[in-house]
Amino acid sequence: MEQIYRDLRNKIRQKKVKLAVIGLGYVGLPLAVEFAKKGFSVFGIDLDSERIERIKRCIPYILDIKLKDLNGVIKKEKLIPSSDFSLLKKADIIFICVPTPLKSKYRPDISYIVNAVKEIRRYLKGVKLIVLESTTYPETTEKEILPLLESPGLRHGRDFYLAFSPERIDPANKKFPLRKIPKIIGGINKEAAELAKLIYKNIIENIVLVSSCRVAETVKLFENTFRFVNIALVDEMAIMAHKMDIDIWEVIEAAKTKPFGFMPFYPGPGVGGHCISKDPLYLYWKARHYGFASRLIKIASDIVNYMPEYVVGRISQILDKQKKKLSKSRILLIGVTYKKDVKDLRKSPALEIIEILQRHKAIVFYYDPLIPYLKLDRIDLKSIDLHKENLNKFDCVVITTDHSAIDYKFILKNAKLIFDTRNVYKNTSDKKIIKL
Repeated sequence: MEQIYRDLRNKIRQKKVKLAVIGLGYVGLPLAVEFAKKGFSVFGIDLDSERIERIKRCIPYILDIKLKDLNGVIKKEKLIPSSDFSLLKKADIIFICVPTPLKSKYRPDISYIVNAVKEIRRYLKGVKLIVLESTTYPETTEKEILPLLESPGLRHGRDFYLAFSPERIDPANKKFPLRKIPKIIGGINKEAAELAKLIYKNIIENIVLVSSCRVAETVKLFENTFRFVNIALVDEMAIMAHKMDIDIWEVIEAAKTKPFGFMPFYPGPGVGGHCISKDPLYLYWKARHYGFASRLIKIASDIVNYMPEYVVGRISQILDKQKKKLSKSRILLIGVTYKKDVKDLRKSPALEIIEILQRHKAIVFYYDPLIPYLKLDRIDLKSIDLHKENLNKFDCVVITTDHSAIDYKFILKNAKLIFDTRNVYKNTSDKKIIKL
């Protein structure tokens, strides 16, 4: 065992290892590109053929990937995108970066992980290091993945090493790119963790080892649950403050002057993306298996999930004061992605707001510089052009996502009424602006 470990360790140090990244989304593609930039040969594997073709043609579909970086690693053949899992035979280290959605509100779906592991098991020849980056509930690595890999006949420490290192990517965060975000690593054993540390050191500045995969899995869920609960708290405070005729944004700005014991969070129309709205429920689900029901996570989920409906209720109240009904009113949403400056619609609260408005017979339009059209199950819309004549036609303009590229001064000048859920007009006292 010691010789196998030393051989793989030396191979990593000499940069003679070949890597494979399964899943080329917001986590996998940046990881693959960073390793390829450092001179490693990387197989990028994804079942989405359109995604593979875009990478081959050097068309980045993720804002955090620079065209010159993608172009460089593709032309040098350091990154080889493919849908062929048999390439795993050639890889010494395999990273799993696949989605982990929810089957229902409180039930995790790790089928993408399981399917990826089955493919790895099929091509597991030679000693490999396997690292799971997909966010999941505690004990997944030890009790779900390890048995799949060890059955039949293979053994950890003899035929492969397994570790968990949660992704912590924050899309469009220029202050903290991948290399500057500390990497948490937990291994099935100490050797697995050390091997993972050795490979990640090539692209990450700070590595943090923890005692087990269970700890590493819980770290990620705790981080996102912390954000989730505090977002729910400030959302509830916003609802409460509105009833008391208090400006919640002014309250937050004043509160954050305290140099200790307070961290500012901001209300909004809801929580979207793949992580924050989902990860706490993975923890909630797993805790129930140990006889513990987290009341705080449940309450936070209820509050956050209520926000799109609350926003529509506020729009209706605003229109009532103008002697207008929500039905047949013309409503324009500004921004439909779940986060500013990120081209990602996953679980965006703006989409739920559109659906609720349409159910109330409102006439809904949207503008988003990143999303030219919406063609989803119950939504079929195109982004409008922003010009004076268009803006004048709407009964209410709702700021749902505060993209940097939007001309908010132009909107203020030409719109009749604005409901600002993101506080983009924080220094403006114009009476046509109503804040969340």
